[in-house]
Order: sequence, then structure tokens, then C-alpha cells
Amino acid sequence: MKHSPSRHGEPPLYQWLTAHLAVYLDRLPESIDPTVPLAEYGMDSVCALSLCGDIEDDFGVAVEPSLAWDHPTVAALAAHLAAHGVREAKGSRR
Repeated sequence: MKHSPSRHGEPPLYQWLTAHLAVYLDRLPESIDPTVPLAEYGMDSVCALSLCGDIEDDFGVAVEPSLAWDHPTVAALAAHLAAHGVREAKGSRR
């Protein structure tokens, strides 16, 4: 598995997704490769639904519960959200 040397150069959306997923997956954020399917890190339906709830709360957009399965990597999730106008969290709870 490859690791990003620095999260500081990543777009805010990548950082937000990685930080939230790290909590749910009980991993360090820097251990999450944005191109690796989240299921390989142990993402389950509870994690996926929690992430969807956080996206709705922090970005103010409604997402389908299947979002994390339809876009199974951080890179795919970020691209999908960005394509729908999501840029930065309106208010982070973490």
C-alpha cells in the first residue's frame, strides 16, 4: 500500500473525507490511500451510513445511502462530491 507523504497538499475535500473515515475505520488518516477501495480498510454499512450523515450535516447536501459503495475510494468520493458543487465543509464537528 502506498502512503501519501503529506496530507497538507491534498484538497480540503480529501482531507475532510480522510479524517472522517480514519475515525470510523480506526486508522491513522495518513494510512488511508485515496485510491484504495474503502472496503479493503474494513468499511461496513455502519461506516458508510455514518459518513453519508456527516456529508449531509457538514456540507448541507443530501446524498444517497449507497454513496460510499457507488464511489468506493476517497478519490472517487471527492470527485463525485466536487462534481456536485461540494467544496468545503460549512462547519466541521471534528
